[in-house]
Amino acid sequence: MARYTGEACRICRREGQKLFLKGQRCYTDKCAVTRRAYGPGQHGQKRKKMSEYGMQLREKQKTKSFYGVLEGQFRKYFEMASNKKGVTGENLLQILESRLDNVVYRLGFGSSRPQARMLVTHGHFEVNGKKVNIPSYLLKEGDVITLKETSRQDAIFKENIAVNAKKAMPSWLEADIENYVGKVVKLPARDEIDLPVEERLIVELYSK
Repeated sequence: MARYTGEACRICRREGQKLFLKGQRCYTDKCAVTRRAYGPGQHGQKRKKMSEYGMQLREKQKTKSFYGVLEGQFRKYFEMASNKKGVTGENLLQILESRLDNVVYRLGFGSSRPQARMLVTHGHFEVNGKKVNIPSYLLKEGDVITLKETSRQDAIFKENIAVNAKKAMPSWLEADIENYVGKVVKLPARDEIDLPVEERLIVELYSK
């Protein structure tokens, strides 16, 4: 499947805010958004008046970039959210948050969502005792995520856990870091998702 393979920092600069695509680097002075707080390219420093459609499109693109999802899959998630009871925009974010790669990142096993996606693809995790190597696998309430026994001595996990131990765990997740286990206590409500996303703009875009 096609995926963006260019410089991740360009995406953050285009959206005008940090999307935390490069792990710890995003928290340092080396972050491209901190050093160059304007869009990429030769016209990046010019201010452009954005139309209503432009704002809706940028919000969708930003959300896709946060979670590393391509257009076809994002539209599929939107259709799923539309068919569920409740508010469509909130349902959409809940679905995106329940992806396995995102939960691995939230638990602190990955330094960023792109890295978490790679670690899942390489088969380091089990869900309810079974190996799952599909980053888009949607977790449910009560699912248990475990780092495989053979992966627990890998330096990358020790480093990530040490760095992320200071960060607050989302209230909808539980983690037993010493035993490399995480659990989905419940699916997140909107106020438990800390992303600066205006989901109503995405709903308005797809509703046209």
